[in-house]
Amino acid sequence: MTSPNSTAPTPSPIAAPPPSTTEDLRLALRAATLYYLDGMTQAEVATRLGVSRPTAGRLVARARAQGLVRIEVQAPAHLRDALRSDEERALEEKYGLVEAVVVADSVDAAGAIDDHNSFAGVGRAAASLLVRRIREGDTLGFTWGPETVAVAQGLPSGAATCASVVQLDGSVSAINYQTGTEYVLGRCAEQLQANTVRLPVPLYADASTVVSMRGDSVISKALEAGRTAEMMMFGTGAVSTSTTLFEGSFIDTDMLSVLTGLGAVGEVGGRFYRLDGTEVSGPLDERAMSVPLDDIRACEGSILVTGGVAKHQAALGALHGGLAKMLVCDIECARWLLDQ
Repeated sequence: MTSPNSTAPTPSPIAAPPPSTTEDLRLALRAATLYYLDGMTQAEVATRLGVSRPTAGRLVARARAQGLVRIEVQAPAHLRDALRSDEERALEEKYGLVEAVVVADSVDAAGAIDDHNSFAGVGRAAASLLVRRIREGDTLGFTWGPETVAVAQGLPSGAATCASVVQLDGSVSAINYQTGTEYVLGRCAEQLQANTVRLPVPLYADASTVVSMRGDSVISKALEAGRTAEMMMFGTGAVSTSTTLFEGSFIDTDMLSVLTGLGAVGEVGGRFYRLDGTEVSGPLDERAMSVPLDDIRACEGSILVTGGVAKHQAALGALHGGLAKMLVCDIECARWLLDQ
């Protein structure tokens, strides 16, 4: 018996039992139902269940981890041929791409391989990708060619803006050859409300002339703007007589033979590479007035736009060389790349 003056021991508080597994799952299932079926935000789920916002997020995550949630993305039957999501995901995984866009239209079926009209489908798709990705303060660089002309044609008005558009490679030719450079500069500047930065030089020149041109204040600033551009879009050229470089008299058959002997399969901005992506060290290295491949490789917003059987190997070499973070191509090119 305790005396009146003694102090009874204070009973220890009874610890709340941990929630049962059934209760955990019930709450997780309730959170997932509100989030996925009722369309609530996680903040709204937290309010409805009387828990914190982080707890609501953990409950939703637990529901997925426990197999209580199954998510399916189903393309409408009538659009399955146009929406190539399986090929896109496979390309992203195989080549480490940030994003791949595959167009159902065939470049080969549309016309001549170096006619910008043949790239109309991939051009529109690339334009859509570009306006989603580009930011107001960005500089957009481009190499000239039918692919980038098609992208410029596909740009909608007022969908995005950027700071400037810059040439990545020289385009002055000895003959009257339309590279499309002025069109791409003008069209992109108008649609993206951007300033233009021209590179008013030939693609190739004598080595001593190249050194002199690179020392020019205007030319050096244009090259630097291209090298540091936040986004770049470019096509690839094959090593053959049916390319813009040959048709524009930038290279001749003797040079093609030399490049082929060195293992070249493609070029970007007049700079050649092999199928494994390694750069060809050849007679054009010191003569090229364009942004080096290393700078394109370092760009986090680089977009390769390509298609057509003639350019398959060039596209593969560009991907092996890590030149593109994003790819837009036709379905035949996508399937060929996945088969390699």
